[in-house]
Amino acid sequence: MLTNQLIRSGTSIGANIREAFYGHGKNDFIAKLQIALKECSESEYWIELLIESGYYDDKTTLETCIELKKILISSINTAKKNNN
Repeated sequence: MLTNQLIRSGTSIGANIREAFYGHGKNDFIAKLQIALKECSESEYWIELLIESGYYDDKTTLETCIELKKILISSINTAKKNNN
């Protein structure tokens, strides 16, 4: 079911971000944020499917997901830059 997939990937974003804060160094921090980014991208896909199928019509959730994706990309880039 689409909603179950969204719940799984959506909750994984926060879990990986939380895990990143307690990583074993900068590389682990970056790796966890990259996993969160992948899960965010997957969540975006499920939200798009829910909207396109007519099961959900609030595009605010999709916009929020896109903004979170941008924040994660920026955070990863900053962490990589500071790691060098």
